[in-house]
Amino acid sequence: MINKTSNNTSTRTKPMVILIAEDDDISFAYLEILLASNNCKILRTIDGLKTVEMVRNHPEIDIVLMDIKMPILDGISATMQIREFNKEIPIIAQTAYVFESDRHEALNAGCNDYLAKPIQVKGFINKMHKYLYPDTMAV
Repeated sequence: MINKTSNNTSTRTKPMVILIAEDDDISFAYLEILLASNNCKILRTIDGLKTVEMVRNHPEIDIVLMDIKMPILDGISATMQIREFNKEIPIIAQTAYVFESDRHEALNAGCNDYLAKPIQVKGFINKMHKYLYPDTMAV
C-alpha cells in the first residue's frame, strides 16, 4: 500500500524493516494490513521497554510506529530513551489521544510525526512516504 511512486528509477533491494510498537492486537493487525503489499519486514513489540531494546539491538530498523499508551513504559518515555542513543531513526507516534497538547508532547519527546487513531489510510501512506522515501511524491 505504500508503493513507491516517483520518476526516480532507483529501487530498494532489501526489505524495509518496520517496528510496530503496539500492544493492541487489532491496531497491530490494521497496520500490518496497510503494510502487507510492501517489500517490508515487520517487527512488533508490545511495551515501551521492549521497544527501546529492539531499536538498540536492531540497527537495521528503518522506522518505528510508536503507540503512545503502552504497558511497562509508555511511548513518550520509550521515544525519549531511544533518542538518547539514536537520533536518526524516524519515529511516528500513533495514538487515540487527539488533543493538540498530546501531539506537542509526542513531538517534544522526539517523535518525528504523529498519527491520530483511527489511522486514516491516505494520511498513513503520506507519512510513511515522507520518512521512507523522502525523494518521492506521496499519493
